[in-house]
Amino acid sequence: MDRKTVRLTVAQALVRYLAALKAEVTQPDGRTEVLPYCGGVFSIFGHGNVAGLGEALQAEKAVLPTFRAHNEQGMANAAIAYAKTNFRQRIMAVTSSIGPGATNMVTSAALAHVARLPVLLLPGDVFVSRLPDPVLQQVESFEQGDLSANDCFRPVTRYFDRITTPEQLLVALPRAIQVMTDPAQCGPVCLALPQDVQTFAHDWPEDFFQPEVIRFRRPPAEARELAAAAELLKSAKKPLIVAGGGVLYSQAWAELAAFAEAHGIPVAESQAGKGSLGWNHPLNLGSIGVTGSPAANRLAEDCDVVFAVGTRLQDFTTGSHALYAHAKLLSLNVQPFDAGKKRGRMLVADARDGLAQLGAALGDWKADAAWTAQARDLAAGWLARVTELTLDTPAAGTLPYDAEVIGAVRESAADIGLDSAASDIVVCAAGTLPAELHKLWRSGVPGNYHMDYAYSCMGYEVAGGLGAKMARPEREVIVMVGDGSYMMLNNELATSVMLGRKIIVVLLDNRGYGCIERLQLKSGGASFNNMLDDCIPEGGVPSAIDFAMNGRSLGAEAVHVKDVAELRREMARARRATRSQVLVIDTTHHRTTGDGGAWWEVAIPQVSQRPEVEAAHARYLDAKKKQFN
Repeated sequence: MDRKTVRLTVAQALVRYLAALKAEVTQPDGRTEVLPYCGGVFSIFGHGNVAGLGEALQAEKAVLPTFRAHNEQGMANAAIAYAKTNFRQRIMAVTSSIGPGATNMVTSAALAHVARLPVLLLPGDVFVSRLPDPVLQQVESFEQGDLSANDCFRPVTRYFDRITTPEQLLVALPRAIQVMTDPAQCGPVCLALPQDVQTFAHDWPEDFFQPEVIRFRRPPAEARELAAAAELLKSAKKPLIVAGGGVLYSQAWAELAAFAEAHGIPVAESQAGKGSLGWNHPLNLGSIGVTGSPAANRLAEDCDVVFAVGTRLQDFTTGSHALYAHAKLLSLNVQPFDAGKKRGRMLVADARDGLAQLGAALGDWKADAAWTAQARDLAAGWLARVTELTLDTPAAGTLPYDAEVIGAVRESAADIGLDSAASDIVVCAAGTLPAELHKLWRSGVPGNYHMDYAYSCMGYEVAGGLGAKMARPEREVIVMVGDGSYMMLNNELATSVMLGRKIIVVLLDNRGYGCIERLQLKSGGASFNNMLDDCIPEGGVPSAIDFAMNGRSLGAEAVHVKDVAELRREMARARRATRSQVLVIDTTHHRTTGDGGAWWEVAIPQVSQRPEVEAAHARYLDAKKKQFN
């Protein structure tokens, strides 16, 4: 019997397929719903996508919404944040024209690649026919006739294809979805769409537009690896769990808590894994590593087995592999590439099911009782210290630092009868704030700590806040950002206003790249090219940026507060508002939270005219002796 077909362009078929996709989504409260897999398409149109894909999107706007943005990188960042907030169970697509529109998204592709997050990139491409070459914005290669700017996406995507004939979409599009929904391969995909091919008509099988509901796989542990993992843990007296982002993407927080409690194992959290346990869980030691709490790092130095669950073991998590170099390593990860790092014992499995399987294999085994008791004491002591640090009042005549700002933001929720740890999503990415938030932010609900500290992409914050708000409109999304990162990319603030997706931006102005200046000085260098006041050449003018005015110019309500007390009051007002908010406060980069922390390898010059550099190099060599090789 002949298959029924429908005649559509390539662009129309692509859009119709995306609109038809549904996924079985598990919500944080455990409810399961079947929802559209693709939440919408962010688009900035140009000559490479407006006639083909633009026409197709307009026709399907009732079932697949299109959102206009102001910058291609910003819209791609927002789409990535949407997927992250949905624990990788839903995506957005993004489309641009050829040339700069496409290459603007390469940074975002790299961000998603490093962080293992799905996003569907649909850049326009040059003509397959080659007849009008070179077209406006075309990158020409002298050696390769099939090369375009979109080939920049190849090293920073999990899957790349260029659609050169209509039939190719029947294979490439399901393959792209397969990659984004695979728990081990998950990451960005790029389907480059030549502008003539977008408009080609084809008779498509009707059943192509009736895809099955996506149900996410949970690979179980292999019996041999499971037995070896149980044997290793049973040999430990002082084990430590390091919870990574995989715990959240697997929604394994209940299993993690049950595992830790049943076996008396304390838990420390990576940047991506923060929120895996409630902030006040008695076995939660807080953040670990370079930005770690003293409780977590102390036990990391003393533990005999590190049980890494769903973490990439990035250098900030491991103290450049010097923090717990002496301990044996067991890695539970759905991706063998990550599970096999640093010659640790591999347990390749989904985090949720793997924890349940391993817990059953351990039976009634427990860590040493004194170790568990010590962990509880250290965790409780750190909770009290966090309260002290964040509620401290700056001395008269001094600027506040990040910890005091964090405290004001948190307490403003209580001022209007809310629990910040349960109601707020905080978004950040770069600078000093990731360290302070990792230590000091209280997350009582998984997913309420939203940090890009895989790529640590300056400029992610505002766009990321928009994407998080689109995913969780019922939550208060608070973007905490420094002036340097805000200046990188802030225009999706206007998009948030236009779309009616309110975010609160708390902008800490320390007048430059304060975080990097501290690193510069610690490395023995002189203050140079970081703080704005140090960067004025002869004939130049001191920088005097009015960030509140900038926020208002983009459509937000904005105010520059004089101190943390006023910030707390303005935060309470901002929480009641319906339009996006910008709250600016002057801060100092000279003070940071001194509690905790670990060594981080930053290479120091072997030769320098500065004695400070030579001294820093000597310290560097001494610290490297602790590294695991």
